[in-house]
Amino acid sequence: MESRQILVDWVERVLEEPDLIEPDPVDSSLEHRLGIVPELANRVLRVIVSIEEPKRVISMYLDRNMKGQL
Repeated sequence: MESRQILVDWVERVLEEPDLIEPDPVDSSLEHRLGIVPELANRVLRVIVSIEEPKRVISMYLDRNMKGQL
């Protein structure tokens, strides 16, 4: 998170109230939660999470391809 300059607050916001949820195209045990980050000029944060218990964050990044699509 530090190297990508992503704040914990943004990740928590996207996990709790995503603007869009997509299934992972390869692994059915994962889902992609996407949310707009107003603090970053409305860029989209993609958080990939395990949907099995215990739930955990696998990866996160600012998705350039989704800007302006949510």
